[in-house]
Amino acid sequence: MALLPAPVQNLINALERLPGIGPKSASRLTFFLLRAPDDVAEQLANALQTIKSGTALCQTCYNITLAGQTTCEICASSQRQAGLICVVEEPLDVIAIERTGVYQGRYHVLHGVLSPIEGIGPEDLKIRPLIERVRAGGVQEVILATNPSMEGDATALYLRQQLAPFGVHLTRLARGLPVGGDLEYADQNTLLRALAGRQEMN
Repeated sequence: MALLPAPVQNLINALERLPGIGPKSASRLTFFLLRAPDDVAEQLANALQTIKSGTALCQTCYNITLAGQTTCEICASSQRQAGLICVVEEPLDVIAIERTGVYQGRYHVLHGVLSPIEGIGPEDLKIRPLIERVRAGGVQEVILATNPSMEGDATALYLRQQLAPFGVHLTRLARGLPVGGDLEYADQNTLLRALAGRQEMN
């Protein structure tokens, strides 16, 4: 005999499939929606339905854009530096960099990183379109802004090998100690990178 009605259990099961949500969180969210006013559940249902039909990928940088648009706002903007491309793993990384308000170039979203263990190779990422963008000319610098992880470093190394023949300037985001961090709590790799990336004091 089932402890919960099928619709309730089905929603719990669906929520559990989301990253960062375990069985307890999925149950709490489900019972919250059961108690919430009808419009809360309706808004959520509508948002879930339109997230796929209402969005698409920019055909230049592969960031998320509105359905029916072939180019995102950043790629379409004449205010952005077309010769500067920042390569990131996911669309969320674009948001993080944009929040700084400093970067004025364009982007290229890979939608993942190389991971032989998980069977993710170059053909599974948006690497070929990046190579074609650089091959077409007009790009002076490519910033490899993949995460400082084993997979992120491997992806950056692969991209460097693929893009080097085009003579474009290749850079990697600096890594080191976070603002407000204490040396005693920093791991060895972070300290090594901070030392290697030290700068002149003007």
